[in-house]
Amino acid sequence: MTSSAERGMSALLGDFLGHTLAGTRPAAGDAQGVCANGVHWTWLDEGILQLEPEAVAVPASSGRCLRSVLASAGVHGDETAPIELLSRLVRDIAEGQAALTCRLLVILGNVDAMRAACRYLDDDLNRLFSGRHAHVPNSHEAPRAAALEHAATQFFADASSAPGARWHIDMHTAIRASVFEQFALLPHTGAPLSRAMFEWLRDASIAAVLLHTTKGNTYSHFTAQACGAEACTLELGKVRPFGQNDLTRFAGSDKALRHLLAGVEGDAAAPLPRVFTVIDQITKQSDAFELLVAADVANFTPYEQGTLLARDGDYRYAVRHPEERIVFPNPTVKPGLRAGLLVVETTRETLAGLA
Repeated sequence: MTSSAERGMSALLGDFLGHTLAGTRPAAGDAQGVCANGVHWTWLDEGILQLEPEAVAVPASSGRCLRSVLASAGVHGDETAPIELLSRLVRDIAEGQAALTCRLLVILGNVDAMRAACRYLDDDLNRLFSGRHAHVPNSHEAPRAAALEHAATQFFADASSAPGARWHIDMHTAIRASVFEQFALLPHTGAPLSRAMFEWLRDASIAAVLLHTTKGNTYSHFTAQACGAEACTLELGKVRPFGQNDLTRFAGSDKALRHLLAGVEGDAAAPLPRVFTVIDQITKQSDAFELLVAADVANFTPYEQGTLLARDGDYRYAVRHPEERIVFPNPTVKPGLRAGLLVVETTRETLAGLA
C-alpha cells in the first residue's frame, strides 16, 4: 500500500514545475525522501530542490572530489523552455531514467513571474545579485534574489573546492532571434577561462560564447565570484508560453546537462564554439533614448565601422571597430540600464589560452 509520503514524493518529483506553480508546500515530514537508485531528495523552498546520490554521504572535508552542480532556470519568468527541461530532468532522476552521480541543486528562479507569465514583476531578477537587491528593498524581486544567493552559498559551502568540482548552469531563452540560436555567456571574474566549460558547451551544441569583461549582477556571475563555480548563462532560443515549446530543439543542452550529472564525457571530435568578447555597451540614459536598429534585429547582427547605433541627447554610439555585433538590443529598459552589448570575435586567441 502506498503511503501519503510516497504519494507526495511522486507528485512533487513527477511534476516539479506543476507543484511549484500551484504553490503547494510539502508537510514538514514530507519534505525529503529517497527515490530511484537511492537518490536522496530535499525540498528546500519554493522552486528549490536538492538531490544527492546515495554515495554522497561523505563530507566535502574528506578530500573526495565530488562534483556539485546548480542547474537553474526561470530567473526570467517567461523563459519557459528550460524550466520545462529541468522539471522533466527531476522526474527522470526520480524514476531512475537519468543517472545522478553528483550533488544537484535545481532552482526555478522567479516563481511569481512564472505564475504571471511575465519576465519579472518589478525589477529584472538577473540584475539583482551580488547584493544589488539591497538597493531596491521595496522591489518584489529583492527577497527572491537574496533567497537564491543564500541557496547557492549554502549548497556550495558543502561542495568540494577541487578544480572543476563546482558548476552552475543557468538556462534562459532570448527575447529575440539570434544569428546563433543557442549561445552562452561567461561571467568575468579575472580567473583563467576553463577548457572544461568550453568542452561542456561543445557537448551542449552551443554555437557561440560571449565573454563579459566587467563584473555583473547576474546569477551566474554571483556563483562564479562568490562560490567559485564554473558558471555560464545559456540562451537557448526564443521566449514562448508554457506548453508551446518544442523541447527537441534543446536536445543538445539537455543531453550535456545529463552527461554532466552522470559523469559522462562528451564528443571530443566536435569543434569548440566561436567566441565573442564584449568591447562596449549601449546605456539608456533617459526616456529620449533611441536605438537605431530594427525592432526585429537578431542578436549577433554585425555592423560596419562608423554605423550609428544609438543616441540619447548628446550621447551617441557609433561602431568603432571594422565590425561589431550587437547582442541583447532592448530600448525598453529603464534609464540607467544596458540597452545592448557590442562584441567582436576573439575565437582564435581565446581558445589558444584556455586553461
